[in-house]
Formats: sequence, C-alpha cells, structure tokens
Amino acid sequence: MLLDVFLPEFDGRMRHVITISAPPEHVYTCLRSVNFDHWGFTRALYALRTLPTLLGSPKETWRRFLKERRRPHFTLEDLLTNGFALLGEESGRELVVGTVGRFWRAHGELSATSSERFITPAPPGTAKAAWNFTVGRHRNGGTELGTETRVLCADSGTRWRFRAYWMLIRPFSSLIRREMLAAVRLQAETTCGQISALATR
Repeated sequence: MLLDVFLPEFDGRMRHVITISAPPEHVYTCLRSVNFDHWGFTRALYALRTLPTLLGSPKETWRRFLKERRRPHFTLEDLLTNGFALLGEESGRELVVGTVGRFWRAHGELSATSSERFITPAPPGTAKAAWNFTVGRHRNGGTELGTETRVLCADSGTRWRFRAYWMLIRPFSSLIRREMLAAVRLQAETTCGQISALATR
C-alpha cells in the first residue's frame, strides 16, 4: 500500500470502508471528480473544525469559518489547491495526498510539500498528515472503497498539542470521511446504472 511508503509510523490513525455496487474502475473515476460535499456536511464540519482556535484568534477563526461555509464544492482537486499535495498514485487502485503543518492553529499553517520532501523528517513543531483512498474488488462483488488518514508529529511537544486537538476534532473528521465515501458511492452507483441503461438501448 502506498500509504505505508509515505507514512509507515503514526501518532494518530483513522480508517473507513464502504462497499459500492459498481466496477472498481468506474468508482475510481468518480473518486477523482465527485463533490464530496454532496449533502453539505463536509463543508459545515470543515467550518466547525476551525472553532477550537476561536479564543486565541477570534478574527482569523471567524474568517476561516465563513470561507469554509461558503465553499461551493469540495472535490479532490480542491484538496490539492488548499494545502495538500498528491504524494503518489497507482491509477485505479490507490492515491495518497499529504501535507505538513500545525493543524491545531487558526491557519492550520499547511506547508507546500512533495513526495520527496514528505518522506524526510518534518520540521520541529509540525506534524505530517497522509490520507489515502483505496479501490479494490469486494469478495462478494462490486467494489470496496476505503480511506485512511495517518498523522505523525515531529516531536513530543507537538504530540501533546496534536492529541488535545485530535480528541476534539476526531468525531467530526470521521463524519467528513464517511460522507466522502457515501458521495462516491452515490455517484458511482447512479452513473453506473445510467451507463448500463444506455448500453441496453
């Protein structure tokens, strides 16, 4: 798994899996283009995750909150233009995005990175996050779509800050990932049905 190449060790981990009634290649295509924020939960929760910094940075936190609430869509491309980089991809099977930053601060302070820089030690006071999507055939047919997020802190001082932040944010992050997978399933199963109907005409 590519994720093991980029972040084999971690201080925090989260994984979710869903089964989709569509071929893996079609699911992967949908993953690359779908609006993850199909029901509005992801946009709302991304806004809410800015609130832990409200007391320390009220103006900046409010600005980030409004920006996230007004986001028109949330796609993979949006991730890649907002602090994440595509670290690696096995087309049709897995892709990994990653970032380095101080996620517990108002800005998140995400730093531009690359696959080469990501595998080197993170600067003191920061943490690395790698996030993958995997697509494979389910043993009972259809497709198994999974996502896993891992975070590795650069030092012990960073670790306790991250863990305090993670305790508060983890339930919301989990909901975001569940909606992302559900959005891919909805688009893949809907469009796969449409394609099948056209093919039988």
